[in-house]
Amino acid sequence: MKYVDEFRDGALAARIAARIAAEVQPGRRYRFMEFCGGHTHAISRYGVTDLLPPAVTMIHGPGCPVCVLPIGRIDQAIALALDRGVTLATYGDVLRVPASPRPAAGSRGGEALSLLKARALGADVRLVYSVADALALARAQPRREVVFLAIGFETTTPPTALALRQAAAERLDNFSVLSCHVLTPAAIAHLLDAAEARALGTVPIDGFVGPAHVSVVIGTRAYERFARTHRKPVVIAGFEPLDVMQAVLLLVRQVNDGRAEVENEFSRAVTRDGNRTAQAVVDEVFEPRESFEWRGLGEVPASALRIRPAYARWDAERRYALAYRAVPDHPKCECGAILRGVKAPADCTLFGSVCTPSTPMGSCMVSSEGACAAHFSYGRWRDAAPSASGVEAA
Repeated sequence: MKYVDEFRDGALAARIAARIAAEVQPGRRYRFMEFCGGHTHAISRYGVTDLLPPAVTMIHGPGCPVCVLPIGRIDQAIALALDRGVTLATYGDVLRVPASPRPAAGSRGGEALSLLKARALGADVRLVYSVADALALARAQPRREVVFLAIGFETTTPPTALALRQAAAERLDNFSVLSCHVLTPAAIAHLLDAAEARALGTVPIDGFVGPAHVSVVIGTRAYERFARTHRKPVVIAGFEPLDVMQAVLLLVRQVNDGRAEVENEFSRAVTRDGNRTAQAVVDEVFEPRESFEWRGLGEVPASALRIRPAYARWDAERRYALAYRAVPDHPKCECGAILRGVKAPADCTLFGSVCTPSTPMGSCMVSSEGACAAHFSYGRWRDAAPSASGVEAA
């Protein structure tokens, strides 16, 4: 198949669904986690779960970079913008993530701030579409300190690394990066066997639908040791509905056969070794952090990147001597449990009433790739009146 509409063909979807149903073994349950938020969005948008047999359960994982960003990191960015007077640039969804209340700063009645609300209080917060836009801001305003809040998995890390290298080459001293880049394989391993994750609550997982764009960068090799050590199959899949359904079929077959291998359904874009040029740039500029807090997972060892000492001049954490303070989520927000697959969006008492995409109380409702936002847009109607939506026909 060559065209995107072929990966949304209803007749093909029905055939794959029939194949999955035929290969599911009687009395057996299959629980597969899609780690990437792009898959979560696709599954909800195209009604993939409606086509799967009852024995197959899809679990939404912590694969949305906006969703896993902890409150403490947003607080750091807000403090830079409000208290230190920097120009804070970042991606659009990040602006709306709820952070800590700051009554003294003028928020109403202890209302939780966000970068968007900080801008309303006078902070210079800019929406950018790429880190290159933040570099351009620093060049255009040499008297302003410009800080780029960098988030994302391995997909968005290479552009940040290139920007840091460019800033060093230009000696652009009014530019720096607050790095919140996180790593996929470490988080998957943490979900499976870390005592901290078990203490928070986890669910049994029989296999993973591996991320698409992340795997373009890191390749399938990155999951091989993980699959071998933890004995869980991984199938890398594209973001179209037929990609996801084919991945589920391959996972069912692996579980039935007792195999735990890495398979590549997304072979049209992903290779075993990934993009080595991008990997080299990242290795030059970044190094692993000892630990990093993920929303919903707590502290995850070696799961994030910090800027190497050679680029310390452009590291906002060093430049502004930032100290990190962990902050608990809203007591009624279930984002943490949802990110671990322990609960579904509809299990949260705030979902769809107090918490909506226009008024998010938790990070899972902010991005379109968040489990709550995806379910609000495409799945909440089934909660009231179950129906089979199916996959869009070509």
